[in-house]
Amino acid sequence: MKKFKRTLVTCALPYANGPIHIGHLAGVYVPADIYVSYLRLKGSDVKWICGSDEHGVPITIKARQEGVSPQDVVDKYHRIIKDSFSRFGISFDIYSRTTSPVHYETASAFFRKLYDNNEFIEKTTGQLYDEEAKQFLADRYVTGTCPHCGNEKAYGDQCEKCGSSLNATDLINPRSAISGSVPVMRDTKHWYLPLDKYEPFLRKWILDEHKEWKINVSGQCKSWLDQGLQPRAVSRDLNWGVPLPVDGNEGKVLYVWFDAPIGYISATRELTPDWEKYWKDPETRLIHFIGKDNIVFHCIIFPAMLKAEGSYILPDNVPANEFLNLEGDKISTSRNWAVWLHEYLADFPDKEDVLRYVLTANMPETKDNDFTWKDFQARNNNELVAILGNFINRALVLTMKYTNGKVPVAGELNDFDRLTIAGMGEIKEKMEDAIENFRFRDALKEFMNLARLGNKYLADTEPWILIKTDPARVNTILYIALQITANLALASEPFLPFSSRKIRQFLNFDLFNWADIGRSDLLKPGHQINDPELLFEKIEDDAIEAQVNKLLATRQANEKPKAAPQKDIISFDDFTKLDIRTGTILEAEKVPKTTKLLKLKIDTGIDVRTVVSGIAEYFTPEQVIGRQVSILVNLEPRKIKNIDSQGMILMAEDSNGELVFVQPEKVTVNGSLIK
Repeated sequence: MKKFKRTLVTCALPYANGPIHIGHLAGVYVPADIYVSYLRLKGSDVKWICGSDEHGVPITIKARQEGVSPQDVVDKYHRIIKDSFSRFGISFDIYSRTTSPVHYETASAFFRKLYDNNEFIEKTTGQLYDEEAKQFLADRYVTGTCPHCGNEKAYGDQCEKCGSSLNATDLINPRSAISGSVPVMRDTKHWYLPLDKYEPFLRKWILDEHKEWKINVSGQCKSWLDQGLQPRAVSRDLNWGVPLPVDGNEGKVLYVWFDAPIGYISATRELTPDWEKYWKDPETRLIHFIGKDNIVFHCIIFPAMLKAEGSYILPDNVPANEFLNLEGDKISTSRNWAVWLHEYLADFPDKEDVLRYVLTANMPETKDNDFTWKDFQARNNNELVAILGNFINRALVLTMKYTNGKVPVAGELNDFDRLTIAGMGEIKEKMEDAIENFRFRDALKEFMNLARLGNKYLADTEPWILIKTDPARVNTILYIALQITANLALASEPFLPFSSRKIRQFLNFDLFNWADIGRSDLLKPGHQINDPELLFEKIEDDAIEAQVNKLLATRQANEKPKAAPQKDIISFDDFTKLDIRTGTILEAEKVPKTTKLLKLKIDTGIDVRTVVSGIAEYFTPEQVIGRQVSILVNLEPRKIKNIDSQGMILMAEDSNGELVFVQPEKVTVNGSLIK
């Protein structure tokens, strides 16, 4: 493997339209934090870059839903995300944002260089347009029926039910998410990055030059390459984002997928005036930590952008993880099926490392994995408390009891002592190999093996028995146990930084270098330790039950349709003024030049009259002819599309917007009063 002078680590920019959840942590931020902490302990020149991704359609949708500006949305969630990361011990060198002036300048200059070098293709294509809202519709602003699974609430870029990637024009019966109207096609001009031009380079670079990449990463890349790459738009018709730096193109911005990864560069510029050596010096190793949904962007699209620009290095590795599920179900922000970091920190104060430990132990490195609250409790109680915490507490308590808290002088070592000390060095080597190859679950297991080594050593030597007959031997045992404890203080930093700090406080010790792990002389004889406390506490059933019940309530809320709020109170006399009767639809036809309206002829029992009804999106004329309905007959007539409408049929609308006829249980005489 090539030796590099420095390392630049980036993490997928979290999207600033919601908080951070455990899926984000296990997939991206905890593994990156372990890796960066390890490099820092080794004294490496490493910078860790991240920030909020603050542009794109979901931001504008969130703003519209909440009745605020997009800037208000990103300001709110940027604060929540940044604060949660900090409190959880995620140790970025900088956490920036893509609405910063430096980012606007950097992204604009990057686009402009490619534009001036004729790297883009200009194309005019048809795009869905909302005539009522008077704007082009980005993919997320279009909903309709998925052509693959029939889900009627698919988005224009993806069906969340079957997972298919879509184009808005693929949808059956597309509708605007802004106005609900049926969009029309209009021509618009955009700029495209010709990915097909870089396909030979990408194929060689990924599949031939980086055979060490994880199989899930190279496999997904190969699948895309084998399908053949196509030019991809880099601009958007939108009023929120980095304005397209081309004259005469008001109302167009950089597409967020093009804009966001440039955020790594702009954040590095904010961090250090020497930013170019981290992005343009071949002696720098660039590593992207991401989830599997970002593999294509970081392994194909962003490298093609960097190659087109010409002066930047390319990523040396992209150790993407798979997804973490929750209690056997896919984490879903729209369904609130998640464990949110800021809520966890409130519910479990001072237990940051417990979650870090469980997420690392369950890290979805090669396949999707599952988080359950019962496993969370079991790993805390049976591993952190019973193995790690137990050893450290026993070693320190025995030292306080037998030597007044002073590190004793070791006597002559026996074979078991030497074997135990050698075991520390062997574990260190295994941890190093696992971390450097992005196998963080294995690294954590080796770290816990260090604690198991200490437990076995104390259990086999039994100093609490020997103290009566051989106190000199007890001094040697405690000396070695304290050296293991000091090793644990160092080795725990990448995995459990809060616990590492506590152990060092117990030991009154702050030597801090990865190279020192494995040494058996970290604490000198006569060194005074501090009074110990419990490192971890058991988590009781009631705390877990509260979290499970919270999820059950979420599931029930998702399954239970949400009724519309009650309208204003009316008097009984007001109600009696409504003349609602049974009637039968005799004829039905679509109203020309509309998508929602049907013209109905209805026998009301007192006459045959015309009613215009907005049900054409849900029922064809053939489906309603002959159906008995409930009709309000004394509604004031209205002219709709030059048709006199004399009444209103009654429909029920569920929480999903589906319409259902309100009709008698069995056929009754037309004109029967409904009371």
